[in-house]
Amino acid sequence: MANPRRAPVVCVDCRYLRERPSGISTLVQAVVDHVPAMAPDLEFLFMKHPRGPERLSPAPNVREVVVRAEANGPGTMFWLPKIVDLRGVDLYHNTFNVMPYGLEARAVRSVVTVTDIMQLKHPRLAKGPGLLGWADVAYKWHGIRRSFAHATRILTISEATRQEIASVDARAADKTIVAFEGIADDFHALEGDEGARQIESVRRRFCAGAPRYVLTVGQFSAYKNHEGVLRAFAEAFGRDARYADVNLVFVQRLGVGPKVLRPIARELGVDARVHFARDLSIGELNAIYNGAVALCHPSLYEGFGNPPAEAMKAGCPVVTSNRSSMPEVAAGAAQLVDPERVADIAGALRRIADDPALAASMRARGLARAAELSWKSFAAKNLEAYREALAAPRP
Repeated sequence: MANPRRAPVVCVDCRYLRERPSGISTLVQAVVDHVPAMAPDLEFLFMKHPRGPERLSPAPNVREVVVRAEANGPGTMFWLPKIVDLRGVDLYHNTFNVMPYGLEARAVRSVVTVTDIMQLKHPRLAKGPGLLGWADVAYKWHGIRRSFAHATRILTISEATRQEIASVDARAADKTIVAFEGIADDFHALEGDEGARQIESVRRRFCAGAPRYVLTVGQFSAYKNHEGVLRAFAEAFGRDARYADVNLVFVQRLGVGPKVLRPIARELGVDARVHFARDLSIGELNAIYNGAVALCHPSLYEGFGNPPAEAMKAGCPVVTSNRSSMPEVAAGAAQLVDPERVADIAGALRRIADDPALAASMRARGLARAAELSWKSFAAKNLEAYREALAAPRP
């Protein structure tokens, strides 16, 4: 009797799941949490970081292997088939933009998640400080270009990013599938006395003496436009005594934001009303969204933009950019502004602060929009890309 046909093996690079969360890690977690159960006919090999969770998934169709090389480093780009055994693997999913060498030689199909192409289109916005910043841009530029040329299928997280891909490589866009992100259940509107207690607790910890505050969430990078936020806050609330109770809170995961922004705040005369918070738990971040007058997120570029989505799910009004993916994410639930016009940002913030009815309407629209963003739907689109790639000829 013939042996049954073996199940295809899909290797997913999960090394972004480690001790600190990141935007990419949320995407990977959704794949880990949902895809194996959606595809019992497939076998999965999850590559994990030595500082990641001891076990990623209890699913019976999952095996796991520790890979000691860093995810976004030369070991992955140039030597991946030498640092992890890919024999028997039919499909490799790189979850962080770059297409490794050596897969074609082993006839392994590939899916690559390209969250954005800043390194190609806007390198000055993408780079970190110094020469290492340019080296990182060059590395990712090369990896993304390889993804366009060689990946069997490409996943991205917004139609805006797919159109950006098309502007660089039309053939790559033709094999790109859009998988809209979801929002974690940790984010939700807080209600009643317990909700009020949580909001007051984070207010006392991170912005004591701030009866009202505008919130900005995200790493300190050029494309996040935090200086624009600060200048807009000063224009909207800095000169009028009626707004003396309005403060500004930056939640910054990375970077030297306070060192750069503090002198500007002093120059603008609002230094005493500007606060910097970091190392918040998810519960604290949810509470600080809930208590804000508005989230101010006039980013210059986003592949998707997690803070506006999180804020909407927490019932926080959102001011965000009229470019890139942000109108797509907000879908009519936010105030859209030109991120390079301080007066536009300031005007939107003042409208929300001055008009309780507008703020309430924005909360309701934001909650409705957030309910449409599902991690299960995101995972299903990843699985769709896997099945299309597995049906394609081997490279």
